[in-house]
Amino acid sequence: MILNVLTIFGGVGLFLVGMTMMTDGLRRLAGIALRNVLARYTKSPASGAVTGAVTTAILQSSSATTVTVVGFVGAGLLTFPQALGVIFGANIGTTITGWLVALIGFKLKIGLLALPLVFVGALMRFLARGKACHAGWALAGFGLLFVGIDTMQQAMSAYEGMATPSDFPPDTVLGRLELVLLGVVITMITQSSSAGVATALVALSAGAISLPQAAAMVIGMNVGTTFTAALATVGGSAAMRQTAFAHIVYNVVTGVIAYFLLPVYASLASTLQGGEIGDGQITLVAFHTLFNCLGLLLALPLARPFARLVQRLVPDHHPPLVTHLDRRLLSEPQAAVDAASATARDISRAVLELLERTLDPKRMATPDQESLRIIDDAVQTTRGYIEQIRTGDDIQAPHRRHIDCMHALDHLGRMTNRLTQTERIRTLRKDSRLRRLAGLLCGYTRILETSDSDEELETRLANLDDLFVRQNRLFRERLFNSAAHRKVEADEAILRLDAMRWLSRMAHHLHRLTVHLDRALAAPPVENAAPEPSPEP
Repeated sequence: MILNVLTIFGGVGLFLVGMTMMTDGLRRLAGIALRNVLARYTKSPASGAVTGAVTTAILQSSSATTVTVVGFVGAGLLTFPQALGVIFGANIGTTITGWLVALIGFKLKIGLLALPLVFVGALMRFLARGKACHAGWALAGFGLLFVGIDTMQQAMSAYEGMATPSDFPPDTVLGRLELVLLGVVITMITQSSSAGVATALVALSAGAISLPQAAAMVIGMNVGTTFTAALATVGGSAAMRQTAFAHIVYNVVTGVIAYFLLPVYASLASTLQGGEIGDGQITLVAFHTLFNCLGLLLALPLARPFARLVQRLVPDHHPPLVTHLDRRLLSEPQAAVDAASATARDISRAVLELLERTLDPKRMATPDQESLRIIDDAVQTTRGYIEQIRTGDDIQAPHRRHIDCMHALDHLGRMTNRLTQTERIRTLRKDSRLRRLAGLLCGYTRILETSDSDEELETRLANLDDLFVRQNRLFRERLFNSAAHRKVEADEAILRLDAMRWLSRMAHHLHRLTVHLDRALAAPPVENAAPEPSPEP
């Protein structure tokens, strides 16, 4: 008896390990392409639902889809209503696991082939390279998943006639509620609704529970999966908390719909099959898919007002510059790069605002030291965060974006440091030529503050960079000539040279910051990135 119970637990463990391996392999194999599909084709909540369902069905992980979407929201690639569509669709994608188990695990009896699949997959994982390596890991996980199903089936077969539906809460209003709560608890323990559904399918196959009882448990598992996700967002960014809250509300409402639909569905299924619910496994996963589809159809028309409600209920009061940085995203390097790039974008806006006030010929205001301190702290925090991101050579596009984000932060740090050089800023006011050049740079700063960068603007900034290099050379020659003729004191000449060099370096940083930030925020990523020239300090 005890051995059989332990064997069931072991089967659940094998299933969970298999799911993790398969998801990890599939994510590495197709994650970049699916990520680009999410960003490119999610134009509305409806299209988001489709991309969310497809992505989750392929990756076999709603959490991977959700984390990616949160990163997109932070980077400004998706709006929150669009992200909600993806999250709603992810619920449909998770039902594919149940169909795999019901159609392959029970119909084809793949248990005998599962171990050879694990062996072949393991060989590919350790002997192959690149995509074949990741495909092997996914294949081994796929096989291990069905080894777990087969192990659970064998252990449950020992309870045939011993564990019956009468041992569980009855098919009444209160009994179904108890089974829903049991499903929630199972999911909170296993941290996987897919494992819970697989367990319910095995128990149903062994005759330990009836279809209505199994369906009630599946409803609870569908709700329970959101609570485990919500726990992971405690202390997280506003986008993650809003996403978790929306997911909980959506799944609870869907669960309520399913709860009241269950008696009608069970009665209809029994009637259509002559009083006996024949293929219970297929009927159960069909119910799981049906109520998730109904929830999606009801939620999609309300996605935008629901998003506004969520943002009011879970506000982001006076967000700091590093609000997008969330350690929970580090498990998904692409999402973490999105968050770091979005933070660099926000820091750049703060720097540009200070720079615009500093260069405006009408004001020439000395930068506020407290604002500079906040910006510098944000740059240092983001650097610390991005150093923890690991984008290997096997995922080239995120690796390039990772490097571009580092370059952008380097330029932001240098710009912030130059804004502390108040003596050079004050010198700008004393020379009419310096004031005119400062006004020219100020104009480009305003353009970047109020509009998105494009290829034409980047070209203009490159030309501006070259212009300031030439002007620096000319200004130096003229100033030395004036100093030689005693028209300018030597000390004053040095100060003005430093101020001109300050303007030239700011123009360079502005140009390179724009280039690298655009690449870091790009989706899909830019394929060919020009190397970064070594800037002088």
